[in-house]
Amino acid sequence: MNDRDALTAYAASFVDELAENGVKHVVVSPGSRSTPLALLLVEHPDIEIHINVDERSAAFFALGMAKALKEPVGLLCTSGTAAANFYPAVIEAFHSRVPLIVLTADRPHELRDVGAPQAIDQIHLYGRQVKWFVEMALPESTDEMMRYARTVGARAVATAAAQPAGPVHLNFPLREPLIPNLEQAKEFRQKQPAPAVLIESGMRTLSGSQIESVAATLSQSKQGLIVCGELPDQEMKEAIVALAETLAFPLVADPLSQLRSGSNNKDVIIDAYDTFLRDEAAKAAFSPDVIIRFGAMPVSKPLLLFMKKQKQAITLVVDGGAGWREPAGLATNMIYCEERDFCQRVGEKITSSAGDEWLRLWQDVNGATKNALASVHDEAELSEGKLFALLADMLPPKSTLFVGNSMPIRDLDTFFMNNEKGIKILANRGANGIDGVVSTALGVSTVAKNTVLAIGDLSFFHDMNGLLAAKLQKQDITILLINNDGGGIFSFLPQANEKEHFEMLFGTPHGLDFSHTAKLYGGKYSKVQTWDELKSVFTESFGIQGLKIIEVPTERESNLHKHRNLWSFVSQEIKWVLNREIS
Repeated sequence: MNDRDALTAYAASFVDELAENGVKHVVVSPGSRSTPLALLLVEHPDIEIHINVDERSAAFFALGMAKALKEPVGLLCTSGTAAANFYPAVIEAFHSRVPLIVLTADRPHELRDVGAPQAIDQIHLYGRQVKWFVEMALPESTDEMMRYARTVGARAVATAAAQPAGPVHLNFPLREPLIPNLEQAKEFRQKQPAPAVLIESGMRTLSGSQIESVAATLSQSKQGLIVCGELPDQEMKEAIVALAETLAFPLVADPLSQLRSGSNNKDVIIDAYDTFLRDEAAKAAFSPDVIIRFGAMPVSKPLLLFMKKQKQAITLVVDGGAGWREPAGLATNMIYCEERDFCQRVGEKITSSAGDEWLRLWQDVNGATKNALASVHDEAELSEGKLFALLADMLPPKSTLFVGNSMPIRDLDTFFMNNEKGIKILANRGANGIDGVVSTALGVSTVAKNTVLAIGDLSFFHDMNGLLAAKLQKQDITILLINNDGGGIFSFLPQANEKEHFEMLFGTPHGLDFSHTAKLYGGKYSKVQTWDELKSVFTESFGIQGLKIIEVPTERESNLHKHRNLWSFVSQEIKWVLNREIS
């Protein structure tokens, strides 16, 4: 068997094993050294290929698909700096627990460290930001090596998907010739038993005595609090709500928890905490004796600061992925148990609840805060807060909202309140970067209908080249481009006091006309000036195929003042509620 046949047998075995283990999508960036894998992937009947020319965009696109599907997605590029451009998305995938299978082609060993083109050191290129790395063997056609290729493929899928999910990296050194025999690959695939190895894994759980101990602690609590960050599945959130109801604990729900929108009971869910926990009187009124945390750390900084002060509380961090998501540094118990299993079994053992007085206090303050925040609807001029307050009404049921970092995710946290529409909310909150957001949302839109991206102007600028995928693949997405001509979040930070250098270093106005961007990538563009115009254009966008960009111009300084005035108004309402409770 010649070198071409050996390449075909080896690479086809690997690709087929990915498919046999459930990999349905692979994002491919064009390149020469990756040719064998690219051709075999596109020829495989059970794998769909998505082409993305820019590797940085491609990696975030794959990240978005995997985030929406909650299953491993493949990612392929050629050798050299192409692989380095995957790095930001690999970091995000690692920290946000998204399963990616990163496939990088490489020069063979004799062409490394000798000045050959497109040859860099790709061994452990992503360092500790991947769960597993393999330097693949050179292609051979022996039974042992084909079995090896299949086994690595199966392990890669299982490792990426196992909790905590994350990226794996397989580096393929390949010699020329690089063109596989596609007819032989087809025949070879039809003859292969599948899969080579079946990998099964179970969930983490606690013993009966451990469950009883936790239940006893919670049964004694009179002022407990449940905090939910980003959660991975529907069944988990239903179990957490049920536990909160059993305990009569208020449930602080981050927008990424998926608890604010859907058919689940909202009675125990607190959604305005980011606002009222800025108020000193409210913080003083709440002193939990137990805090239970599920999911990633929530977006809200006021919530984080509040939790950091609760040194008197027993703090349980429940994590089925056995990680260490505890930036507050106050965990008294790290509980490595699948979250739904924990909630159901602990709930069955609860002997008493806290009663409704503690829960009612949270509900009353939450209700007063929401009533005060509703005043944002009275604003006549375009503003960022009102935009996010309106989104729950404007979005179609069962739609998907992807939110950019910096101010958009924070305004969403503040103004997007409980509703029944089943809107899924996603964001890149692993490393919290503003890079790759457009491409991630486009990846989501590939597998999710009625996808909307709400993004700031700087973040949009960072990833404008990602829009090429929308043009070439006719992606259907609506982008709400919130343009305040710079970095709006810095106006809320201490840097804003350094007036002399603020605009140059932090405000960074750009003056870009984004209508040209829409024209370049074949999108429909609208720049709205009124709320009625926004509602009309936004509603119409769901009946239009392809890329739609709706620019919403706002003003940074005005936005800052509106937020501060609103917080002041909320504080007055909170004081009235607390005085009423005391009297």
